[in-house]
Amino acid sequence: MANSLSRSPEQRTMASRTSKTKKSVRRCSLRISVLRILALVLVCVAAIPCRGQDKVTILFDAFGESAGLTKDWGFSALVEHNGARILFDTGNSAAIFEHNVKALNVDLTKLDFVVISHRHADHTTGLRYVLSVNPNVKVYVPADGGNGFGGLPLPKTFLRPDESLPAKMRYYGGTEPEDFRWGKLYDKGNFVLVNETTEIGAGLFLVRTVSQKKGTLELPELTLAIKRPNGLLLVDGCSHAGIEAILEAASAVDPRTEIVFGGLHLVTTPTEEIDALVQNLETKWKVQRIAPGHCTGEPAFARLKKAYGDSYLYAGLGTTVELK
Repeated sequence: MANSLSRSPEQRTMASRTSKTKKSVRRCSLRISVLRILALVLVCVAAIPCRGQDKVTILFDAFGESAGLTKDWGFSALVEHNGARILFDTGNSAAIFEHNVKALNVDLTKLDFVVISHRHADHTTGLRYVLSVNPNVKVYVPADGGNGFGGLPLPKTFLRPDESLPAKMRYYGGTEPEDFRWGKLYDKGNFVLVNETTEIGAGLFLVRTVSQKKGTLELPELTLAIKRPNGLLLVDGCSHAGIEAILEAASAVDPRTEIVFGGLHLVTTPTEEIDALVQNLETKWKVQRIAPGHCTGEPAFARLKKAYGDSYLYAGLGTTVELK
């Protein structure tokens, strides 16, 4: 106190200014530190990938309420996941598929890839139009011998040669053919044959099943499976192997199923079998939500709607279902 009182007025003024300057410097340093911390936080947040909405738009089906679209038997859907645009199946008519795609303003030149679930015409016919506007797009198809997509080699033992026959009765005159393979229906397109469950991108899988059902015996089919926080988003074409067989195969990717889109092939199934299946979907497989279409059938639509209530998502022609 004595030292302070002994100072001259000029010295006390200078000391006061020095003290204020130090406090100002400390406040400024504190602000800079806070700003640096905020900048670091923003950089860290920016580094975390943003998860966009997953969307499924129905491009082809025989039911719906969009007046500007044409209904027909078959199935096609545009699936959007984290910026990727995936065309799943192409419907039963190239002309109707083209009409619906244009009416919905879907740009097929910006597809990342196409998935064809199986070889049946009500899922493949629109592919001619797709390849006319995007001839180099990658097309995933089930490896299926003579499905017309990939021109797979035929085993040479298939010919079962019999050398006792004259040359005019023997295949290829009795000589071994250089190129012995199935023909291709499409000259364009980058076809990729899938013969097992395969990861085709980050969180994107194709689940392969083979039907053991009468009428479609040994028919291979691909289901699109997308990993989401609460389980898989599945898109089925026809579920010829049976939806339960598909769910079992998909459990190798994730045992949880958030939602199933597409055809469940119950259109001719007896109602008592449908009832049992609906119960299994809820209790055994714990499918959280359902958005059926195509060959699921009206009796199954009604039973699934009753069982799932608000967890039944309408997915008619022209509908876009958004999943956050």
